[in-house]
Amino acid sequence: MEYKISFEEAKACPIQFVLAINDTLNVVSGKWKIPIIATMSFGKQRFTEIQRNIPKITPRMLSKELKELELNGIVKRTVYDSIPVTIEYELTESAKQLSDVMNSMIQWGINHRRGMFEDGINEKIAG
Repeated sequence: MEYKISFEEAKACPIQFVLAINDTLNVVSGKWKIPIIATMSFGKQRFTEIQRNIPKITPRMLSKELKELELNGIVKRTVYDSIPVTIEYELTESAKQLSDVMNSMIQWGINHRRGMFEDGINEKIAG
């Protein structure tokens, strides 16, 4: 089965628009998936490197999330026949297309945090 719908068609149809957004969210939703994708955007990494770059993620959770990302075609896992066995993870071409989304999220986060501090909202929340 081949799925053919253009960006313009999705934007023009509320049902297709929502389906496309849900498809994206189904793949990247959760506390850890975006941070994993973000750290892997710097290139191939081994399990411990990914874990080191994401504070507070447990090995069990990282393993679970990497498996899900691999099943969804976001992460490619390569096993090298060496002693000890070496396993590297990297983003697929499909995942690399998320870079514009990630850049927009980074810019939004910076602006939002700046606005929170400028407006003194953090003081109101803490206070």
